[in-house]
Amino acid sequence: MKRGRILAVVLALLGVQLSWLIAPAYACGCGAMVPYPSQRIAVSSEQSVLRWDGRQEQIVMRLTVGGDADRAAWIMPVPHRATVRLGDPDLFGQLAAAMAPVHRTRYHFWPQNGDWPFDSHDEVGAAAPPAADGVGVVGRQRLGPFDVARLTATDPAALDTWLHEHGFTFPARLRTALQPYIDRHWEYVAVRLAPKASRTPLYGALDPIHLTFASDRAVYPMRLSRLARTPQSLGLYVLAAHRMKTRTTIGGEQPEVVFAGRLDKPGGSLGALAKGTPYLTALTQRFPDPARISGDHELRRAAVDTRVQNVVYEDRLREVAGIPAWLITVGGGLLGLLAALTVVALVVVRRSRRSVTPPPPVQSPPPLPPSAPIG
Repeated sequence: MKRGRILAVVLALLGVQLSWLIAPAYACGCGAMVPYPSQRIAVSSEQSVLRWDGRQEQIVMRLTVGGDADRAAWIMPVPHRATVRLGDPDLFGQLAAAMAPVHRTRYHFWPQNGDWPFDSHDEVGAAAPPAADGVGVVGRQRLGPFDVARLTATDPAALDTWLHEHGFTFPARLRTALQPYIDRHWEYVAVRLAPKASRTPLYGALDPIHLTFASDRAVYPMRLSRLARTPQSLGLYVLAAHRMKTRTTIGGEQPEVVFAGRLDKPGGSLGALAKGTPYLTALTQRFPDPARISGDHELRRAAVDTRVQNVVYEDRLREVAGIPAWLITVGGGLLGLLAALTVVALVVVRRSRRSVTPPPPVQSPPPLPPSAPIG
């Protein structure tokens, strides 16, 4: 297995923010991640899929990273016991294809920029019982160079002590941030990088990781993101039986639905994951002030399964037999007007050439007879 594939385990559980994580700004969407001192990790792209069928939840995550960090650790709270495995990187390409915009042609009558006679050459690119010390080890596994520990805890201080004693280094204020999860008896997945060869930086698109755990509600852990010191962005694919929405904004801007629709018999890993949960909802959300994040995202069924999909229009000039319709219409109108003017001119000319009968001569009336004498 290539090192780049193995590195997915430590970083792909960072959630779905598009942000720069430079120490000590170590928090991210679904957990908390910390590089070693004097190192940095730049997260240029993150994607996450949440699948919920009413009883079980699955989260598949992938991200693209850069920087000079070669060692890091993170911890992710989960409501119930989780299994962890590497995911299929093809899943996200299949999601992109399922969400592809619809292309439609839109006709316009009058010429626009680029149409004759306005041609333009400008182009726009388009529950294990806890141990006596307050921490219980549910399981421990090695995934390539990574040490993965699944834990329970009843005391955040005891959990912090166990993590440090076993090589999972986290900042002190994470202890306070974990208290709400301790109170609700959540469990934890902690991962640290234990490479065979050191000084190999984390870089490029990493393969995803796949978590599965029982859950009677669709929940996406976000509370630990309040530790971040830079604005955060969330992008989340949700697979369920119907369209889904977030219960609240949890301190961020109003989430935006960028896609919603029932998948049409998808294949591959997307088809396997979407079996029984064929409705896909894609959400985005910004968190300008991460300190205001108040909890985890809980997703609920939307009132209606209204479809949302981007539409890309191709504008075309309407034509008739290859001739612009506007030219035919305007030209026809001009020809009609010209014909009418021609008829009027012909009538005027013809009338001007018609012979005119002169009027009869005017004759003077005869003289009156002389009047008779009076008397």
